[in-house]
Amino acid sequence: MPCDLMLIAYDGSENAKRAVEYAGRFLSANRAVVLTAWEPMVRQAARLSGLSGVMQPEWVPDDEIEDIAYVDARATNDEGVRLAEMAGLNAEARTAECTTTIWNAIVDCADELDVDIIVAGTRGATGIRALLHSSVADAVLRHCHRPVLLVPPGKNS
Repeated sequence: MPCDLMLIAYDGSENAKRAVEYAGRFLSANRAVVLTAWEPMVRQAARLSGLSGVMQPEWVPDDEIEDIAYVDARATNDEGVRLAEMAGLNAEARTAECTTTIWNAIVDCADELDVDIIVAGTRGATGIRALLHSSVADAVLRHCHRPVLLVPPGKNS
């Protein structure tokens, strides 16, 4: 019996593409929402420069100009939806602006939609590497209260 709704976290990476493929092969759902979470360029620049919490400089474009990160997220999401449809899923597009973290946006969207399962690719890091570079997929698994299918990278990844 298929689940009603699955959420596929999609960022355009090879691991995310593999997760879409596995969702199509092993899961059956009436609907699949392909989610691409994105962070506005202003916030990315502030975080990278260490200026988070500082007022937006005057040189930053106003809200009338579409954020390039959002444009990129939509294009990435379109690709994910196409892949999900090719995998046999009844897919629909969704993007979410991150207000805190990527994993939080995924968990919040899953809660909002009341999905039955979350599907995500993972880098497959282990040991000290995994400890130092915690992945979004691992954080989703630790912080949500829903079933999560984590798809590891292939043997050649």
